[in-house]
Amino acid sequence: MPWRLLRAILFRLPAETAHAFGLLVLAAAGRGRWMRSRLRRRIAPSLPELGCTRFGLAFENPIGLAAGFDKDARAVGGLFALGFGFVEVGTVTPRPQPGNPRPRLFRAPGDHALVNRMGFPNRGVEETASRLSRAWRPGPVGVNLGKNKDTLQGEAAEDYAAAFRIAAPVADYLVVNVSSPNTPALRRLQDPELLSPLLARVADANRGPRRPLLLKVSPDLTDAELEGVVEVATAAGIDGIIVTNTTVARPHERTPAFLEAGGLSGRPLSSRSLACLRLVRRKAGDRLSILAAGGIFDGHDAFERLRAGACLVQVYTGLVYGGPLTIGRMCRALADQMKHAGFRSLDELIGSQRT
Repeated sequence: MPWRLLRAILFRLPAETAHAFGLLVLAAAGRGRWMRSRLRRRIAPSLPELGCTRFGLAFENPIGLAAGFDKDARAVGGLFALGFGFVEVGTVTPRPQPGNPRPRLFRAPGDHALVNRMGFPNRGVEETASRLSRAWRPGPVGVNLGKNKDTLQGEAAEDYAAAFRIAAPVADYLVVNVSSPNTPALRRLQDPELLSPLLARVADANRGPRRPLLLKVSPDLTDAELEGVVEVATAAGIDGIIVTNTTVARPHERTPAFLEAGGLSGRPLSSRSLACLRLVRRKAGDRLSILAAGGIFDGHDAFERLRAGACLVQVYTGLVYGGPLTIGRMCRALADQMKHAGFRSLDELIGSQRT
């Protein structure tokens, strides 16, 4: 069935219902060896120039799935079959929680955007870890960690450390998420006085064999605040930063979805996320690996982020609007643009635009 027709059908369903249906289909596709191999051969091009190694992990291509799409690691195999170079699951919390009341996910098709106030609904880190231990995973899988909604701020560090200990044996890298706008007071943990001991507590849990540890930041920090976060992250010895999470800012109010509370993702976030990426690159230099997220829809967007200093990029809303062929198209377009610009490898492209 052509994607445009399928999307028209799915977009008549409530956003979260359509999302759950998509995950079911991907989970089914990922279970059978023949189906996932057939899908990957048809969808994912073999482009050696897109391969890279970062924080000790090998990536077939730099296009990954952002956290939030597959919270409980239900469809990892099916997602890799779409051509992703890596997949990040979660956000997961130490204990299961239902998240915020529905409706909590809203489309803004005219702006190629989504608004969500999910609130970390998940079945808990133990179930996610169990699923990952059985999943087909031809590339790296990251686990995005959060705290439970009812955990007091003073006990947040222990939530992250507890989730880390359970997820680490089955994760290729882990992410501390202190930047979602949908858990009360969570973003306050980006304050250096709170963030520094939190990262130290997680680092203490990160023992033999050590896993790469990343931090995901908000686009709503001021430039000075973001620079402070980079200083803390560098001092803590973490491996990288994901720039950025969703925003509570709104470009306008003509779209009904923008009147809903929650985090905005998609095209309206693109310019701010890119500005944050450039700031982090200037501040951190080569001391931190940077993953770009927010408003990435095509090969040109990926090229721009990589040239600005990201080593990997992540897609979420772009997949929702672009459909199952999105990653294959992005990889081909990225390779074409690299060739046209004279870059023979991803390593040559990354950070080539100095700001």
